[in-house]
Amino acid sequence: MYPEEIVVPMKEELTENGFSELLSSTDVDTQLAKEGTTLVMINSVCGCSAGTARPGILLAVANATQKPTYLATSFAGFDVEAVKSIRQHLMPYPPSSPAIALFKNGQVVHFIERHQIEGRSAQMIAENLIGAFDQYCN
Repeated sequence: MYPEEIVVPMKEELTENGFSELLSSTDVDTQLAKEGTTLVMINSVCGCSAGTARPGILLAVANATQKPTYLATSFAGFDVEAVKSIRQHLMPYPPSSPAIALFKNGQVVHFIERHQIEGRSAQMIAENLIGAFDQYCN
């Protein structure tokens, strides 16, 4: 498990921009039971999370015409129970962090895995997400 002093600033990059934290499996189940769309980021300490995933997701949310109903996040290697629960909802996708998932009425409708984040710019990730928002967030 990562030390809190390392994780908190990376969590705050999202929570200070409207993302709710999912800290337990109950939080995950409660959130995904809600009607509408939920954007979930499995946050991470890796460079691709800091360099492109978090900036990309924030760009998408700031610039999209259609937006998810809810924004949520959990931190891999820190919010262990919640991330395990999110990953169960993402089956059959393999575990990935960072990762970004869009759920509609509790079902995953769009998923960006780590290998789709690495080597891509924040702008490319934002464009990918905005396309998904346009399709599912109406």
